[in-house]
Amino acid sequence: MSATRSVEFDVKDIGLAKQGKQRIEWSEREMPVLRLIRERFAEEKPLSGAKLVACAHITTETANLARALQAGGAEAILIASNPLSTQDDVAASLVSDWGIPVYAIKGESTDTYNRHVRTALDSHPEIIIDDGSDVVATLIKERGDQVKELVGSTEETTTGIQRLKAMEAAGVLSFPSIAVNNAQTKHFFDNRYGTGQSTLDGIIRATNILLAGRNLVVVGYGWCGKGVALRARGMGANVIVTEIDPIKAVEAVMDGFRVMPIADAAAVGDIFVTVTGNRHVIDGDHFARMKDSAIVCNSGHFDLELNLVALREMASEPLTMRPFVEEYKIKANGRRIIVLGEGRLINLAAAEGHPASVMDMSFANQALSVEYLVKNKGKLAPGVHLLPPEVDTEIASLKLQALGISIDTLTAEQIEYISSWETGT
Repeated sequence: MSATRSVEFDVKDIGLAKQGKQRIEWSEREMPVLRLIRERFAEEKPLSGAKLVACAHITTETANLARALQAGGAEAILIASNPLSTQDDVAASLVSDWGIPVYAIKGESTDTYNRHVRTALDSHPEIIIDDGSDVVATLIKERGDQVKELVGSTEETTTGIQRLKAMEAAGVLSFPSIAVNNAQTKHFFDNRYGTGQSTLDGIIRATNILLAGRNLVVVGYGWCGKGVALRARGMGANVIVTEIDPIKAVEAVMDGFRVMPIADAAAVGDIFVTVTGNRHVIDGDHFARMKDSAIVCNSGHFDLELNLVALREMASEPLTMRPFVEEYKIKANGRRIIVLGEGRLINLAAAEGHPASVMDMSFANQALSVEYLVKNKGKLAPGVHLLPPEVDTEIASLKLQALGISIDTLTAEQIEYISSWETGT
């Protein structure tokens, strides 16, 4: 670990800062809502003195969230939420140009990742911005004496919210946590349009393959799966969906996709994308049924969506064919399975993550969630909370304003009509 300008940090190369700053500023042009929030924060200082840890993908978009939090008066530390999602030039710029402590290196080991989590907790945060709930889980399991210092947390992902609800059910979540992922201006747009585009971007950058005419299997038809399926169809792929939820499966059918169990899809798919947030949704039996040179990747959260332990036991030592492309040869049948990005988030491992314009709304949610926690310190019950709907609406309104789009409003007569039960047809 090193220090510059009295800021402690652990990044790959502080000399990358100039390039990182240019990219952060480029991204900022596509984030007008967050810019408006940052400008207000700079005037009002609603987060003054708040100690904050943000565990996130260290990208240009996250850098602009960090700038907004800093403008609001927060003392923020950033750490990576995934070993392959850090943009090293961005991490360097945040340290060098904005004086924000960052502990994140692309390709960092699990031990380094865990050390960074504990280093961040050493700062005794009052607010945690989490992405997968690793920091919150570590706090509860290892730093029980610090839990009382926490005002609350926010959570960016479906996976993290599932873990928080499990903590709540187990009676160990003793503070409020805002389910940012469940805000409408987050999952309707970030998960669908962001994941949809950036996942295919990652696959194409890693492999340079043509998607048209290929059988692309989307494992999970939540908002992320819907986005991947929609974009893949737009590029000419034959999309197959696998699901466990009957309602989502019917929706996929009505949207025009083939739906079948993963055991059946395994034999016909050319490309597989997991987006479930669950464990081993592609397992050893599925790998054994796949075609020669089937491509497998994950755009959920953790790499355990793919049972890579089982694959390694079934196959010979993998060959690195290209950056983020590993080929496993199955011993029993000689077929080759191509795994992208070590099974981690392919859109961040091999590409740049979601476009800034969609993260504009997601990170507006994060910034306003932090402000909401600070303003309501001691007033919120422990457990998982939604951001108030009026804040969701405010973010959407700001986005429309930034896009130069106007919409209608109800007249007084219309408001009276929909508020009354007496007036009929």
